[in-house]
Amino acid sequence: MSLHADALTTLRDWEAPDDEQEALRRRYLTHLERHPDGMLRAGRPDHVTASTLVLDAAGTSVLLTLHAKSGRWFQVGGHTEPEDATLAGAALREALEETGIARADLALDPVPLLLDAHHVPFCGPGENVHHLDVMFVAHAAASAAPSISEESLDLAWWPVDGLPDAELAPFVARALARRRHAGQAGSASGAAGSSSDGGGSSRAAADQPSR
Repeated sequence: MSLHADALTTLRDWEAPDDEQEALRRRYLTHLERHPDGMLRAGRPDHVTASTLVLDAAGTSVLLTLHAKSGRWFQVGGHTEPEDATLAGAALREALEETGIARADLALDPVPLLLDAHHVPFCGPGENVHHLDVMFVAHAAASAAPSISEESLDLAWWPVDGLPDAELAPFVARALARRRHAGQAGSASGAAGSSSDGGGSSRAAADQPSR
């Protein structure tokens, strides 16, 4: 399956959490259905990108990068590459490249967190280029050791209640809500396992995501 086909499948299967996100989901699908190059940086005026919101192990901080071109703090992410096989894979690759965290210390949920379409004036030629971003969430292990990349001016953990940009707050809130839901599901599964097998354990839902 090509990256383009995977993105179509991912977005067709994804259950949008509200009407606004559903409208974006349909916009993304229409774009990809009409544009075979819709996943590529060269696609104009819009193209799909992939980003990752990285939470720390405790869920109290988020790792953000100070973007070199915009001068603003964002989640990590960017354009897909020809070698990317899946949309989630592209998001993970970007996260690993931009944070320097070892692969073993970063767990990405392959189910998209949310969609965020925005105008990008500095993305090559053309004045009306939009990134149709598909945002994922990943959890860094306590042993994770981030290191700044050449693509950013800085990289830092920010407390979830002290973000540098108010526009990030809804994204982080949604990531934390999913984390809590996964924890509750894991606890319920663990309780059920204990009653049925005399103390068996279960992994948290965040470690066993299902599309």
